[in-house]
Amino acid sequence: MTTRTVTRWTVARQEALILEVLRGERTLDDAAEAHELSVEQLVAWRERFLAGGRRALQGDRARRVCDSIADAVGETPLVRLSRVIPDAEVFAKVEFMNPMGSIKDRVARHMVRQAALDGRLERGDVIVESSSGNTALGLGMMARLGGYRCKVAVRDRTSAEKINALKALGVEVVLVASDLPPEHPESYNRVMERIVRETPDCYFPDQHNNRENNQAHYLTTGPEIWEQMEGRIDVFVAGVGTGGTIGGVARYLKEKDPSIHVVGVDPVGSIFSEYFRSRTVGQPGPYLLEGLGDETPIECVEFDLIDDFFQIEDRQAFACARELASREAIFAGGSSGAALWATRQALAKLGRPARAVTVFPDSGHRYLSTIYNDAWLASKGCAA
Repeated sequence: MTTRTVTRWTVARQEALILEVLRGERTLDDAAEAHELSVEQLVAWRERFLAGGRRALQGDRARRVCDSIADAVGETPLVRLSRVIPDAEVFAKVEFMNPMGSIKDRVARHMVRQAALDGRLERGDVIVESSSGNTALGLGMMARLGGYRCKVAVRDRTSAEKINALKALGVEVVLVASDLPPEHPESYNRVMERIVRETPDCYFPDQHNNRENNQAHYLTTGPEIWEQMEGRIDVFVAGVGTGGTIGGVARYLKEKDPSIHVVGVDPVGSIFSEYFRSRTVGQPGPYLLEGLGDETPIECVEFDLIDDFFQIEDRQAFACARELASREAIFAGGSSGAALWATRQALAKLGRPARAVTVFPDSGHRYLSTIYNDAWLASKGCAA
């Protein structure tokens, strides 16, 4: 996983060498040996060259005109975290710049479009899903645009900002008690059985168990990160909620470079971390962090693609989110705070210089009444 630095190679020289390879005038191995380069470096240059060509064919994205807001999903920027992690090259993909304000727009768009293409979803049908709020907002967007209705189950600890946004999009919201055990028929993980049964003409994407969720990130988020980082990545860190982000991105990145170290994080009270280490399901507990963790194993979490796992307390995640706002001017949610904390842990454990990428899933605007509210933090025992 050593990061390679190549000197004395201008862009023009790189381009000339890669053109020789693409024209078949020499192989990658021959070019690497002749110039004392690694094959991996040449592959990275080739990928950058081809990516530039793809961007030229697609046109300048900054000047594009979209047919609908759904076409604006993706191609989010990477931002270097030079203030909160000054001693390493760490970059965050700021997914709150998607139209509905979170990474889940990618999943909602992909799953709805796939279902519409193969006939699982028809105009006038009802999209039903359980969500911490972000996927629900993405599905609400797709429902408005596609002529569907939308009904979602969210935990009762979901922020008022998310619930009000869902209602603004015309989404029907069903609140689920957070303290119900996972085996209870009205629990977050089982209530969908009743909702699907009672809702005629419905389409249930099942973001927790349908790996079209992971595929959305394999097709978009992963390739974007690889191109933006120019193929030079040592560590990838992501929160684990449904598992789609870490699964799809990790699969893509490891296909490009199997040595990339993939790290997950979930909150204390979730069963994922213990399951990763022992493959046994522990006793779930209560937690406040939205969007990460679960009380039961789900199909979209691909544990075999994850190399290490950390578990974070609510107060640590919230403190790190507020640190991002105060030091980087990045106004993000609690899951982004968890990603920052886990990135620090991963780099400290690695014990050597590395280039790392993490994902900031959503915006702090959704948590003004919770993690950015001092009184709320104090009431939950999470004050600094």
